[in-house]
Amino acid sequence: MNYNLIRYGVKDAAVAENRALVANVFEALNETKPQSVRYLVLELENGEFVHLVGYDEDSSELTGLDAFKAFGADHAGRRSTPLARSPAKIVGNYHMLTSADEAVPA
Repeated sequence: MNYNLIRYGVKDAAVAENRALVANVFEALNETKPQSVRYLVLELENGEFVHLVGYDEDSSELTGLDAFKAFGADHAGRRSTPLARSPAKIVGNYHMLTSADEAVPA
């Protein structure tokens, strides 16, 4: 599985909108249940959002969702800092991320 860590700040006035758009993505994931996608989003106290995205072949099962397209539509306008994306490797994981063969709770 490939992983990417994505981090960016959000303008104070756009935090609630960004949070709602992220929630819509998770709702769409819960409806479609793609098995080749892992997705975690954290909101930090300072207004930054951190996304950890895992995917097998490509990320289109996530990025192709209408909710994800809506999330990305004015993403640059909501950000207060540039988006930073880095490939990542999971070095340790204790009950945080499910493995590919475990059921993902709804």
